[in-house]
Amino acid sequence: MVYKQGYVYELMNAGGPTDVREPYFKEAVDEMLRARKLCAIANAKMPDDASYVADLEELFGCKLDDVRILTPFICDFGNRVNFGKGVFINHSAILSASGGIEFEDGVMLAPAVRIATINHDFNERHTKYTYGKVTIRKNAWIGMGATICPGVTIGRYAIVAAGAVVTKDVPDYAVVGGCPAKVIKMQNPDEQKE
Repeated sequence: MVYKQGYVYELMNAGGPTDVREPYFKEAVDEMLRARKLCAIANAKMPDDASYVADLEELFGCKLDDVRILTPFICDFGNRVNFGKGVFINHSAILSASGGIEFEDGVMLAPAVRIATINHDFNERHTKYTYGKVTIRKNAWIGMGATICPGVTIGRYAIVAAGAVVTKDVPDYAVVGGCPAKVIKMQNPDEQKE
């Protein structure tokens, strides 16, 4: 069977599954290799060598004028990540982005945050994958070492505590923590500055 270009991304957007044995999956493999190479080039540069930003701009296919990403940094699908304004990603972040990641304006990630948008099929785990887009809404703050699982939306102004494992959507203004993450308290929306 002949597959049109981009078919693998249509499957990812629909949640999958995709099958690594099918010819359409080569497009995904090519993007993974491109992304890993650009991350390796950026990570090999000294932190004060601002030219690494150009490598990340090539990775994501956009200007990062008001987005700041500190190296080391890993992302396997640069073409599946979208940034709002004023996003900050601290060092050692890992973005497993094949299912898609959207960072809205003002999102902050502490060091060593992990975001997963892909999972293995329960029964055919070596060959089939499923996907779930992760959306992090305006001014959310993700704490050090937190893990965001596939399909999760983090609400506006939400705070994810350090080390939390987020398996379900987080409401706007919620503070969550633990494994799995649970709501610890709610912030007062009137105290947040736009």
